[in-house]
Amino acid sequence: MKKSIFLSYPRAVNEQQDRFIKALEEYLKSIQLEPRTLGVTDYDYKVPLQTIRSLMFECNGLINVSFKRYQIVQGSKKSRIGNDKDISGKWFTSPYSQIEPAMAFQMGLPTLIIKEKGVISDGMLELGAMANYIPEFSLDDECKVGEFFKLDETKSVFDSWKVDVGEVYKKKGLPNHLY
Repeated sequence: MKKSIFLSYPRAVNEQQDRFIKALEEYLKSIQLEPRTLGVTDYDYKVPLQTIRSLMFECNGLINVSFKRYQIVQGSKKSRIGNDKDISGKWFTSPYSQIEPAMAFQMGLPTLIIKEKGVISDGMLELGAMANYIPEFSLDDECKVGEFFKLDETKSVFDSWKVDVGEVYKKKGLPNHLY
């Protein structure tokens, strides 16, 4: 039986992002996980955050794909000590790439974040906020879109996360303890 997981990602803005999501969905199904995404596999009339929360309760983990969404043509990251950092040419992802992993964390769901190279590591995407390692993928070379899932380090991270997903699935079936 496949275990449901919440697959979180901003709507793709190009063909490479579409192909990446399709490759990810195929990979997840090949390792006995069933990706569920609001507006793709599940629909509801309620406000998005309420529907997202309800869907997460039915899932055993979350994967967030942080795609490039908003490009910074010219900019800098301000620092209190005056050590500003140039962020020209970098990208922000969707705000939901912050919101949904935070919701999953609060619910105790195993959360895996992967991000497209060039996306700024801020908030939930910062090392140490959710994980000590956040895999990055590049969509610059069309031939490499599916290669990400064949890398040993990718498989290792997914395998570790999948063990945690299995524990959630198992614990959901256990009765509540009275003590």
